[in-house]
Amino acid sequence: QVQLVESGGVLVQAGGSLRLFCAASGRIFGGYVTAWFRPAPGKEREFVARTNRGGDDTIYSDSVKGRFTTSRDTAKNTVYLQMNSLKPEDTAVYYCAAGPYGIGGNAYWGQGTQVTVSS
Repeated sequence: QVQLVESGGVLVQAGGSLRLFCAASGRIFGGYVTAWFRPAPGKEREFVARTNRGGDDTIYSDSVKGRFTTSRDTAKNTVYLQMNSLKPEDTAVYYCAAGPYGIGGNAYWGQGTQVTVSS
């Protein structure tokens, strides 16, 4: 059973930076779609960033574009989310997910890591 474990969430001041980590228990990121999500009003989760299977194309939600960057190191089985210019509205539990064909019913999910941005 593959497990994803997020870490790196802490309390940070607005304007600050933070790096989140998503570590997998097995070698699953190569050839997998990976993504970061967070809860949103009226939704269970909203997409934050998504990287394709090849790892060469990433899309971001409009709310984080230009401030957040995701990357992954398949040798270390880790996906990262670099968060810059943080805003109080970025406060949320951040989840990573990975799936062989997308983030659907057969995707793996982490337990989440709390990010709190103070004003």
